[in-house]
Amino acid sequence: MITVSDDKSALDVAQIHAWLASSYWSPGIARDLVERTIAGSHCLGAYRDGVQIGYARAITDRATFAWIADVWIDAAARGQGLGRRMVQWFVDHPDYQGIRRIALVTADAHGVYEAIGFHAPLRPERYMERLDPAFAAALRA
Repeated sequence: MITVSDDKSALDVAQIHAWLASSYWSPGIARDLVERTIAGSHCLGAYRDGVQIGYARAITDRATFAWIADVWIDAAARGQGLGRRMVQWFVDHPDYQGIRRIALVTADAHGVYEAIGFHAPLRPERYMERLDPAFAAALRA
């Protein structure tokens, strides 16, 4: 059985760092940065028999906006709906009720999140971002 929990003390930070450092969105991220993201976010872990197999976090004011980030499912647990389940957990959480905008970015899981109400921005021309030059170079590599 797979359980999910937002108990930060249960998170396997070394595993989360390894996952994120190997991801396309944060290649080579330093462990201290991962620790800072955990400290400043509402984090969710997924566990099978006490072993962490998934991770996601929300950056939010818990009033008007939330950004769901770093959704990662261990390769052996993919394809079972766990990523969608974790994002849905945030959508359903009492602290996120009434939030006007919940956002996320994905390169390859649009169908996963469309099934729970996510869609392309209604006004993409209004979306802007500012990237650290080194991070932008890593993303282009």
